[in-house]
Amino acid sequence: MAPRLCSISAAARRWLGGPGPHAGDGATAAAARFYSKDNEGSWFRSLFVHKVDPRKDAHSTLLSKKETSNLYKIQFHNVKPECLDAYNSLTEAVLPKLHLDEDYPCSLVGNWNTWYGEQDQAVHLWRFSGGYPALMDCMNKLKNNKEYLEFRKERSQMLLSRRNQLLLEFSFWNEPQPRAGPNIYELRTYKLKPGTMIEWGNNWARAIKYRQENQEAVGGFFSQIGELYVVHHLWAYKDLQSREETRNAAWRKRGWDENVYYTVPLVRHMESRIMIPLKISPLQ
Repeated sequence: MAPRLCSISAAARRWLGGPGPHAGDGATAAAARFYSKDNEGSWFRSLFVHKVDPRKDAHSTLLSKKETSNLYKIQFHNVKPECLDAYNSLTEAVLPKLHLDEDYPCSLVGNWNTWYGEQDQAVHLWRFSGGYPALMDCMNKLKNNKEYLEFRKERSQMLLSRRNQLLLEFSFWNEPQPRAGPNIYELRTYKLKPGTMIEWGNNWARAIKYRQENQEAVGGFFSQIGELYVVHHLWAYKDLQSREETRNAAWRKRGWDENVYYTVPLVRHMESRIMIPLKISPLQ
């Protein structure tokens, strides 16, 4: 039996048992409501990128998408090992309600548990359509949402630590789109040397074409608030063997080795997480 600390309160059980969308319904409805339908155009546009001049403007302006004003938030929750199942159940009951509520300008992009990497960890990726004003609007509304405040209180008892970052998406990556599963996801995190973001972006703007043959490229982001000069690349694979074959195939393409040669010296630290989607994740 799980320790008392991880039992779900009566208020939380109302979340779990009350009316609301089923996990599959939430992901399906979200696909229609929150995400661009121009997926093919996104893939096509990503092949035609231009080298940016670092002298003209901040890298956030030079490297981010101009046609959207999306802001992303990534959350890392380190969960007490004995509480992971209770944490997942509570999360799956609550987050889709915010995702589908039109009064909140936020949407779920993906929700995962780390499989390989830091253990007993949950990762959540949110999109705020409308940038910082949308983020502030959502935050102010949540301050008065009694049910959500109860959820946060319940959740806090299950966590060892948590951290987050605000991100922008690279202009040459695809906008993350819901996809059917089953898939595993790899989140590759690169901590760059300060001052090298433009150089990183220029190299990957050319290199991304080598990693789209199997539609494994899900999204690419760089940090704006939180730890700075951090890049996240999100990839999808059918399984670990598919990941191995896809990555090896890139090395057989002329030009991929050049990207690696020029970008590795820019990296101070890198990390790879293999993640499994939660039931509510639009990215399955």
